[in-house]
Amino acid sequence: MLFEILAALIVGALLYHFLLRGKDETLPMGDGWWGAGIRREDGGEEIHPFKIETSEEELKDLFHRIDETRYSEPLEGSRFNYGFNSKHLKKVVSYWREGFNWRKQLEILNQYPHYKTKIEGINVHFLHAKPKNLPAGRRARPLLMVHGWPGSFYEFYKIIPLLTDPSSHGLSDENIFEVICPSIPGYGFSEAPHKQGFDGVAAARIFYKLMRRLGFQEFYAQGGDWGSMICTILAQLAPSNVKGLHLNMVFVSNFNLPVVLSILLGKHFPGLFGLEEEDVRRMFPFVPKFFYHSLKESGYMHIQATKPDTAGCGLNDSPVGLAAYILEKFSTWTDPDFRDHEDGGLERKYTLDDLLTNVMIYWLTGSIVSSMRFYKENLSNGIGNAKHEKLPVKVPTGIASLPNELLHCPRLWAKQKFLDIISFNYLPRGGHFAAFEEPELLAKDIQQFVRKVEHK
Repeated sequence: MLFEILAALIVGALLYHFLLRGKDETLPMGDGWWGAGIRREDGGEEIHPFKIETSEEELKDLFHRIDETRYSEPLEGSRFNYGFNSKHLKKVVSYWREGFNWRKQLEILNQYPHYKTKIEGINVHFLHAKPKNLPAGRRARPLLMVHGWPGSFYEFYKIIPLLTDPSSHGLSDENIFEVICPSIPGYGFSEAPHKQGFDGVAAARIFYKLMRRLGFQEFYAQGGDWGSMICTILAQLAPSNVKGLHLNMVFVSNFNLPVVLSILLGKHFPGLFGLEEEDVRRMFPFVPKFFYHSLKESGYMHIQATKPDTAGCGLNDSPVGLAAYILEKFSTWTDPDFRDHEDGGLERKYTLDDLLTNVMIYWLTGSIVSSMRFYKENLSNGIGNAKHEKLPVKVPTGIASLPNELLHCPRLWAKQKFLDIISFNYLPRGGHFAAFEEPELLAKDIQQFVRKVEHK
């Protein structure tokens, strides 16, 4: 039976590789309307300043709901292996209620200029951080940075100063950036789509329009998680505008012949497939490293790709339930070994202030349900079936591979889709939330990638 499955995979990969690949290598820009009701004019291309604010009534409601929380008891010795341990959850919530200063966090959030602009019928939020002391004669390079789930634009707050003012932080200032961080529609302060079908292609198109509206003919794009997919699609939609694509997570769903053979033989003959020692360590044994780990960590995905509104009802009603659901991902996706810690290892890479600020963005905007719908829109037809999954990416690409990322993608796999990889680096530490966990490592990798593109 196993032989038959493998044979079918190989035959299918061969057919795809030789007969189908390359027939249609364009992704049309298209258009869309995601506002309520029938399509009408957006009302121009105005960009309006926006300030993040919270009323006392909102905070009182939050505290009331926190105070009325009903907890369950965890199993003895379960730590984080069953999800967020409720004993530690009580400690986190106690700090949220008594020690967390949201007004102080609002000042931090508003340290960068925020804006909103209407695109395809919905208000899109973004921050735009420019260098404060750009040397005379220098030009800042525009860099679009896109978050994922369950993150937000706030993930980039520690990396922004390293990119906009690198010399003040001991980094090379050969390239200085102005950073644009939008909220994916349906996340945070970006309006949620009112129509079905808002997927990664629609998000990429909206961000393309945003960058053009800001006056950028060429720009760099960077992302992980959904941000990786959106920026990759953006490079497919507008290859003449995306000067370089930098990713800290890579999606490859078309398992062609080289990929299949690397899975079967790569452990024993790594050199045949260009696998490094680090690839072998991360990939094998393949079944436990990929399938078992994926099963442990993908339950949320199935729920959100099928019935997001049902699960979202409870999360949108309970701030503590929302915190448990989100923060459990910041534990296990940062390091799978954190499952065996009583506190989930949450404060080994983050502060509670940072973690709760991200939760507050979801809570105060009521955006958890619409953020979860993005899974259904992108995955309801099956992984790898979307047109963009089958098309190559031709713009210069840089990949930062972190050791604790959910799934490892070796260079061999990546180059089946990304045809111009000019930088592929194994970072020494870090997991899924690269910019949030290891801002300096990621900033240095972005810098060296852009240097290569500019000197190409």
